[in-house]
Amino acid sequence: MIPAQFDYVRPTSVDEAVRALSEGGDDVKILAGGQSLLPVLRLRMAAPELIVDLGGIAELRGVREDGNEIVVGAMTTHHDVVNDELLREHVGLLPDAAATVADPQVRHRGTLGGSLSHADPAGDLGAVALALDASFVIAGPSGRRTVPASEFFQDYFTTATGEDEILTEIRFPRYTGWKHHYEKFNRTAQAWSMVAVAVALKVDGGTISEARIGLTNMGSTPIRASGVEQALVGQPATEDAARAAAEHATEGTSAPSDADAASDYREHLARVLTGRAVLTAAG
Repeated sequence: MIPAQFDYVRPTSVDEAVRALSEGGDDVKILAGGQSLLPVLRLRMAAPELIVDLGGIAELRGVREDGNEIVVGAMTTHHDVVNDELLREHVGLLPDAAATVADPQVRHRGTLGGSLSHADPAGDLGAVALALDASFVIAGPSGRRTVPASEFFQDYFTTATGEDEILTEIRFPRYTGWKHHYEKFNRTAQAWSMVAVAVALKVDGGTISEARIGLTNMGSTPIRASGVEQALVGQPATEDAARAAAEHATEGTSAPSDADAASDYREHLARVLTGRAVLTAAG
């Protein structure tokens, strides 16, 4: 189908983009990579009056160091995340997970900020941002503010970003030397995750000293598997310890039932995949 008629602007700065959102009327959509927006436009599931294309804002792209943090611009593509050396060295879980997103064509167009702002609970990168205690920098008419990942994801397709605000960058603490793995289960290659688990571990002398774990598609938002983290800390990096800790994976979750899987099957997957992810990360 052909999208409904809309106005289009392509600002060259964040301030211009924020102004366009504020002045754009009652129904404005932001275009980042377009991998989620364009299909709904074509199906006329959305008919915005104005589209604000962020593709012309150079400051929203790229990866850089800032003190103890690694900063990723919101318009950085999944492909660039996968291949960035800074991220591979200091935030290895992020490129690990980004490499599983869809297919190469989507990874070359889709953006980190666009995926996180879309906030689909089956999306792969929200659980990573939550597990790694990322922070989100949001620009609006009143200036810029920073929101922790624990407060950014609010509900299905809903984030802390206001209607007249833009996600500009995502900031990650350094996890240099940590072990990591993203374990994903889906029906077919390149499909959305039925369930997935993001794991980052700090292992000292064969003992797990710190653990950070996020769950994909086990609720209306990404979920931090705090029970698993607590069960792992202080334990040896062994199969028995991983399997025992994984039994806590469903604590605090609300797994959906849909055409892909019933909630109890997703709970089973969460426990199995958590054990696998911890074992793989620990080596």
